Amino acid sequence: MTNTTLKSLYPFLHGKRQDPLALNAALGEALAEKIVHHRGVIDEFFAKNGAAVIAAADAVAATYRRQGRMFTMGNGGSSCDAAHVAVEFQHPVTAGRPALTAIDLTADRTMLTAVGNDVGFAHIFVRQIIAQGRAGDVLIGLSTSGNSQNLVKAFVKAKEMGMTTIGLCGMSGGEMAKIGLDHCLVVESDSIHRIQECHVTIFHVLWDLVHTLLADERGRLGETT
Repeated sequence: MTNTTLKSLYPFLHGKRQDPLALNAALGEALAEKIVHHRGVIDEFFAKNGAAVIAAADAVAATYRRQGRMFTMGNGGSSCDAAHVAVEFQHPVTAGRPALTAIDLTADRTMLTAVGNDVGFAHIFVRQIIAQGRAGDVLIGLSTSGNSQNLVKAFVKAKEMGMTTIGLCGMSGGEMAKIGLDHCLVVESDSIHRIQECHVTIFHVLWDLVHTLLADERGRLGETT
């Protein structure tokens, strides 16, 4: 955001009062800049990582072909995205596409608070993976920094158990980019909002690609909506 825009939005920082017309102009400029930034981050990600997204979609489709299940996880805003991923696969909005098993590990507050209180917050997802996961399943985790220790611990255990691991992260990828995930999709931005917006686009694209890859097997995988 330019210095002129900042002065217009926050004139009190410069010893002035807001002028309504100047404020509206500054807000319009700020909005336009954010939209350009939003589009730029998404365009740059898919230009660089299109093949990686397709590979991740193929891995998810392979999980469902072998009757595996999906698990999702995240913290804060990314926990909402984890829930969003799960519901997209369980409740497809496009007619003719089957419901696919997807379990949101952020949903059970009793389990989260029990483990968080008794063992520690870093263990809230790994304990669930130990209890519910099995070889052939897929675990998707979302983190804007890539440094969420509860995700890292769950991913490490999932790999040990023979699960497919897919990480959506941001910035430089953090620890998630260092632990050998099967698929690590990094949105290289330092804006949490732009990272999260790109994550939503990524998993919507993943959802669509997975169903395209499974198109010939719909009858076997489940009932259509």
